[in-house]
Amino acid sequence: MRETYHIEVLGPEEPNAPGGVQQRVSVRTSSAEGAAERARRLFARARVPQRSGTAAEAVRVIDGAGTEVFRMSRFDEG
Repeated sequence: MRETYHIEVLGPEEPNAPGGVQQRVSVRTSSAEGAAERARRLFARARVPQRSGTAAEAVRVIDGAGTEVFRMSRFDEG
């Protein structure tokens, strides 16, 4: 059975920076792991140096019930 997951790419949490949600994508997949993989790809794309604007700080996946099921920040990259 497929479920809808919401992926949010988050900006920095600085007083003068445009923080908060920079990008929001909804995906339908059969597992949270599939949504997490898509979130990793979106996060990598949001962190490329050529991108204009503020670099992404984190990404999270929220399931249909509103529960966060995956989170990754720039400090987790390796």
